Amino acid sequence: MNFKDKIIVITGASSGIGEAAAEEFAKRGANLVLVARNKEKLNKVEKNLEKYSVKTLVQVCDVSDKKQVKQMSEKVIETFSRIDVLVNNAGFVIYGKVDELSIEDIESQMKTNYFGTIYCTKSFLPYFLQQNSGHIVNVASVGGSFGVPGIASYSATKFAMLGFSEGLHHELHETNVGITVVSPIMVRTSLFDHPSFKNFTKHATGISLSSETVAKAIVKAANSSRLEIVVPSVVRIGIWFKQTFPFFINPIIGNAFRKQLDKRDS
Repeated sequence: MNFKDKIIVITGASSGIGEAAAEEFAKRGANLVLVARNKEKLNKVEKNLEKYSVKTLVQVCDVSDKKQVKQMSEKVIETFSRIDVLVNNAGFVIYGKVDELSIEDIESQMKTNYFGTIYCTKSFLPYFLQQNSGHIVNVASVGGSFGVPGIASYSATKFAMLGFSEGLHHELHETNVGITVVSPIMVRTSLFDHPSFKNFTKHATGISLSSETVAKAIVKAANSSRLEIVVPSVVRIGIWFKQTFPFFINPIIGNAFRKQLDKRDS
C-alpha cells in the first residue's frame, strides 16, 4: 500500500507507540485520525505533525465506551468518506498478582485492551468491506502467547486479541481487507508508569524496545498479508518453543517472572 493521502485511524495516539506510529505514517504522506482520551496530549501530537503537511483529525474518545467509538467512527467517515488503515493500539496494564487486583482492575484492562479493539473493528469493518480494501492492525504483545505471572489479566486481553484477530483473518480470506497483529516484547512507554510497576522497569529495560521500533513494525503490518508480526522477530523462536515444548518452557517463564514479583518489595 502506498500511504500517500490514505486515511489512518490510530487509537492510543496521544503518546508512546501510537504517537510514534502517527509520525511514521505522516512521513509517508498519510492523513491521520488521532484517537485518545486526553485532548491536550492529542493536540500536541497534532502540532508536531504539522511539519509533514498532512491532514489530521483529533478525536477525543475512550475506546472502552462503545457509544463514543460509534460517534468517533461516524465523524471519521463524515470527514474523509473512507478509512484505509485502523490501528488498534490503545491499552494499559496493571501489574500485580490476581489475588491483589480488584475485579475493577481486571475488567478495566479487558474493556480497553480487548473490547476497545472489538468496538473499533466493528465500527469500521462495514466500511472496509464496502470498499473491499484496507487493513486492520492490532497491537498486541508477546504476552499474548505467554501467560506471565504478575500480568495475568493483561496477558488475557492479548490472548483474546490474538484469537479474535486469527478468526477474523480467516473470515476476510476472500476479501481485499487484511488484518495483522503486531506483538512486541516490552516497550519503553508510559504504559509502565503505573505505580504498580515501581520496581519492574528498572530490571527489564535491557530487553525493551523503543516506540519507534514498534511503530515501524506497525507500518510494515499495514502492508502485510501475515497474521502476526513479532518484534523482534527472533522472539518467535521462543514462542515456537513454548507452543511445541510447553512442559519445558512454562516452568522457565514462571520462575523468571515470579522472581520479578518478589523484587517489588526488596
